[in-house]
Amino acid sequence: MRRGELYRVRNPSGDAKRSRVFVVVSRQALIDSGFSTVICAPVFTGGQGLSTQVPIGVEAGLKHESVIFCDNLVSIAKSLLTDYVGVASASTIISLNRALRMALAV
Repeated sequence: MRRGELYRVRNPSGDAKRSRVFVVVSRQALIDSGFSTVICAPVFTGGQGLSTQVPIGVEAGLKHESVIFCDNLVSIAKSLLTDYVGVASASTIISLNRALRMALAV
């Protein structure tokens, strides 16, 4: 598992959808550790153009253009991240880093 990878999670907790795609945003050291969860950002089909939302699309393995929501970070068990979808491009990761800084005010 790597930072920037996308996974489809079935029946995500607190989500009305049957499944949702999430992007792993934890630092690689945490991902590689024995810790059982990682921090992820959900992917939605539409956004409001906020600075904390990052466009992502078919080039990352998705079926259609979507948006990563950095204001809705969640901790997900690594064991649930088994349905690999794709990976964000280097330019999307740069935008994701910027959006995470905005969302967390750091």
